[in-house]
Amino acid sequence: MRSLELRIPPVLVAIIIGVAMWAVSVVTPKLPVGDTARLLGAIAVGALGVAAALAGVAEFRRVQTTVDPTNPGNSTSVVTSGIYRFTRNPMYLGFLLVVVGWAVYLSNPWGFIGPIVFVLYMNRFQIEPEERILAARFGAPFEQYLRSVRRWI
Repeated sequence: MRSLELRIPPVLVAIIIGVAMWAVSVVTPKLPVGDTARLLGAIAVGALGVAAALAGVAEFRRVQTTVDPTNPGNSTSVVTSGIYRFTRNPMYLGFLLVVVGWAVYLSNPWGFIGPIVFVLYMNRFQIEPEERILAARFGAPFEQYLRSVRRWI
């Protein structure tokens, strides 16, 4: 299973899951939610996700470290400031919220499996390998960060 570790960029994982959610919604019934409510809910959750992801990118840029999720070994520092005080993975949290917003928009009960799949995939094939690499690279400071800030929220 290690062959999938750090191979698929997280944004592509979110897109693939989003397409699968849409495909399921085409062939299964929707929840009885009004168009306005589901659109506003989707926009609110999705916008929060975009804001979280952009805050993570901005903080990485500010400290001049890589945002490339396929090469965490190229990181130059442990980022613990800004949004990283509240979540270790704001970019992934942002993608998750966009996927949740998409599920709200699709308003299909089966579509809500998509965010669960996203979290499971990201934990196993992206975040755990990143954490192994960063712990080896940065040692005690990163280990302390792992103990003090939650993975998602």
